[in-house]
This record gives sequence, C-alpha cells and structure tokens, in this order.
Amino acid sequence: MNVRFTVPGEPKGKGRPKFSKVGDYVKTRTPEDTVIYENLIKVMFQKACGNVRFADDEMLGMDINAYYSIPKSASKKKIEMMRKGQLRPTKKPDMDNVLKVYADSLNKVLYRDDTQIVDAHVRKFYSDTPRVEVNVYKIAERSF
Repeated sequence: MNVRFTVPGEPKGKGRPKFSKVGDYVKTRTPEDTVIYENLIKVMFQKACGNVRFADDEMLGMDINAYYSIPKSASKKKIEMMRKGQLRPTKKPDMDNVLKVYADSLNKVLYRDDTQIVDAHVRKFYSDTPRVEVNVYKIAERSF
C-alpha cells in the first residue's frame, strides 16, 4: 500500500512545547499554531485518502518533499536556479521538525504510532506553489 497526499501552503515544523508551572507540577502543551497545522495535515490526508490505515505491526517509510516560496528579493538568475532545483532552501524550519510534525499528526489516523516509521526522507525545494507532498508506504519484509 502507498498513500500520497499534499498539504498546500508554506511548510511548517513542529513547534517547541510550552511549559508552565501549576503548583508543584509542570504542565506541557503544544503551541496553538502547531496544533492548527497538525489538524490541517489530518484534514488534507482524510480528504485525499479517506479512512485508509496501515496495520498496527507494519514497518513504514515516509517521504516528504517540502516546497518553500521563492523569495521576492531573489535575483532573476537565482529564481531560475531555484525553479530548476539547483539552489535549495537552507532555512527554517529544520527538516527534522518538518518530519516530526507530519509523523506526529498522523498518529492514530494513518498508523498506530510513528514508531512504525523505520525509514524517512525529507527534501527541501523552492517552488512558485508552496506545499508539502507526503508519501507513506509499507516496507516489504526482506531477508538480509
């Protein structure tokens, strides 16, 4: 099985948790903009794929292609290089935070838990159409 979907807009990463002290306890919460983005990911997945779900014991791979907006301040030469993929983003969010927000948001939706993801690739590109393309697939068992 292979699941593909696209999330429109500028790629975002998982925000750092916020901490607050309540009496003798520390309370942790996810930033609101991260919660909103995780919900967008779920909605776009369900819109494209419905209620598809991997088995609880399957090993999974995840490929993410993150397309960032081309900066308006870039020269014509750089814009052309960005469109061809010769010049790629070296800006935030970090690729590990992009992977984290997608892996976490699909917990209990596409798979039991993101611990099932045993292989992942994240690529960053520039585009006139910012978006994130996601591909989640079952890894075939192989004998080594």
